[in-house]
Amino acid sequence: MAAESCTGGLIAAACTSVAGSSDWFERGFVTYSNEAKNECLGVPATTLQRHGAVSEPVARAMAEGALKVSYAQWAVAVTGIAGPGGAVPGKPVGTVWLAIAHAGEVRMAERLQLDGDRSAVREQTVQRALQQLLAAVKAA
Repeated sequence: MAAESCTGGLIAAACTSVAGSSDWFERGFVTYSNEAKNECLGVPATTLQRHGAVSEPVARAMAEGALKVSYAQWAVAVTGIAGPGGAVPGKPVGTVWLAIAHAGEVRMAERLQLDGDRSAVREQTVQRALQQLLAAVKAA
């Protein structure tokens, strides 16, 4: 299960590019706007207002919400600033928050500070998200 913002569906695409993925990939959400994060994943509007879309609390809420609205056992969520615009004080281009949830709880959340253009930031986010998800599943 993927709950994506800045990657726009690239995590789901990477997962479903694997033959047999229908056996383990349940669904994905592209929640690019704050409204979509709230309506589709249940991210509280107050959390979005207080912390901004690119924050640990929002990434955590996206991962938790993804589990609540699906049959998946694992969820990975990403929200970030891929650029070239969108930077704000304390959150430059390349800032991404990643969270992984399992069995109703967030197992990990991390802030990434990635280099490169929009495409590079998005690709690095997909790679890190899938690496962290695989590591979490193996450790469980």
